[in-house]
Amino acid sequence: MAHFCINCGAALVTRVIDGRELEACPNDSFVLWRDPKVATAVVVEVDGGVVLGRRSIEPGYGLWCLPGGFVNDDEDPADAAIRECLEEISAQVELTGLLGVYHIAKTGAASMVGISYRGRLAAGARIAAGAEMLEVGVFQIDSLPPLAFPSHERVLAEYLKSPAREEVEEPRVAATARHASPPSQFQGQSRPPRRR
Repeated sequence: MAHFCINCGAALVTRVIDGRELEACPNDSFVLWRDPKVATAVVVEVDGGVVLGRRSIEPGYGLWCLPGGFVNDDEDPADAAIRECLEEISAQVELTGLLGVYHIAKTGAASMVGISYRGRLAAGARIAAGAEMLEVGVFQIDSLPPLAFPSHERVLAEYLKSPAREEVEEPRVAATARHASPPSQFQGQSRPPRRR
């Protein structure tokens, strides 16, 4: 697929920058950096099980997944995790810990950095299917349905290895979440070459 400069509209050409082949403008300093997207996933603990949703959208239509999704450009990842839980399982969730940070390689799209959290339902909250889910349910960890994403299998494997914590000092609650603007439609930003 052809890409074009966001400054002058010229077709991008391949250039070697910092030892990497990247698409860049032949007329100015624009470089199409292949930065990863950032996504969250939350293992919401309920009655000794975890909450999963069955997807009503692609990719993975009809398969099960953890609540989570992409982080907006002006949003803290923890706030994004709380927002995604509200959107997907219709429940206010408190984050009780960080499970891990992972690289998720993709072949047909930008790779991702996944950030996973442990969480629990806020007092009085109940789960229900959001717009992107056909249904939601609580599953025992030893009897999970087929999952949509290998990255979620990895998160659950890390969850099984993590120490169980009944209480944390201060759970992250929705009051700290901001309403973020929609993500930008631009595929790259103009910035000087970076040193790695």
